[in-house]
Amino acid sequence: MKNIDIPSGSLKQSMLYLKTKLNGFLDCSTNEFKLRFDSDLIKGSIEAISYSKEMHYINLAVCFTEDIRISLQNIPSLPSYFIYCSQGTVTHALDALPEKRVIKADQNIIISCAKAKAKNVFWIPKNTPTKIALIVVENHFMPESDSLYSKIQHTFFENRPDGVYYGIQNNSISTKIAQLRAVNQKGIVGNLLKKGILQIVLATEIEGFSAAVNSSKVTEIGLTKKQIEDIRLLSESIKKNPSAAYSLKSMSQKTGVSPNKLQEGFKIMHQTTVNDFITLVRIERAESLIRTSDLTISQIVYSIGFSSRSYFSKIFKQKYHCSPKQYKYSQNSLAITA
Repeated sequence: MKNIDIPSGSLKQSMLYLKTKLNGFLDCSTNEFKLRFDSDLIKGSIEAISYSKEMHYINLAVCFTEDIRISLQNIPSLPSYFIYCSQGTVTHALDALPEKRVIKADQNIIISCAKAKAKNVFWIPKNTPTKIALIVVENHFMPESDSLYSKIQHTFFENRPDGVYYGIQNNSISTKIAQLRAVNQKGIVGNLLKKGILQIVLATEIEGFSAAVNSSKVTEIGLTKKQIEDIRLLSESIKKNPSAAYSLKSMSQKTGVSPNKLQEGFKIMHQTTVNDFITLVRIERAESLIRTSDLTISQIVYSIGFSSRSYFSKIFKQKYHCSPKQYKYSQNSLAITA
């Protein structure tokens, strides 16, 4: 097993250390760094951006030929880490504790170094393509109670003395992480695009967790990688065919995931229940049909799987603040004006 002990220091110092330790090629500017690897030990890249003393973003896309143990020394500023695994697996532990947790694709860890004062240790298995996104939110002991760092500490770690939260990425966060990796603009444009996406990811994490706490729905993740994938595929199937007759029992039988696990997965991925997700997808399909088709409201209602026009009108108005008929009229008026 290869040991990599990243010392305490700035992002630039860490990248220089990895360049030397792993025999990489480093391109860097004022605040952007890209490490490329093509050796017997490692192939792939590590990209990083530093946003002053506020936040850093690090993206790893690597494959090792040996098992790797990476330890992060505590940084004096005691930052918070948001770590997202989208391919492969990563095992995490605090070096002062015996417990290890395996983080699979589409799961994540949030770590408060102010609480978890031990070193963070990660293991990456050999011959496994691995993609990890890491967001570092710095502290620098800012006194403002409304600072991003303070908000993160209050939201995630107020009742977690160990300073570690294991979770699962919901669909919107998975999409944003993919968008981060897809940004190909360089310089200030690319920096601003990535910073905007990072802020949305953090805001989504805070909002989703707070909503779950307020409704007493926070649970430790008990879903396997296969269950997560099955629930994701079911979600996509509902989006493609919202008019089908769905029941919790039939969906459970189709996926092999228990009804309770289905509900848990949907609440984490979509912040709503299974039935409410289906209703939302149908309403959004109805809105699209009102805008783009010549179908009557009644035809649309039954084509998307609703059996009651009055119920459809009620929930449509809740979302779009007007009746379906008024919405259709407004769209027609806009078309005539155009």
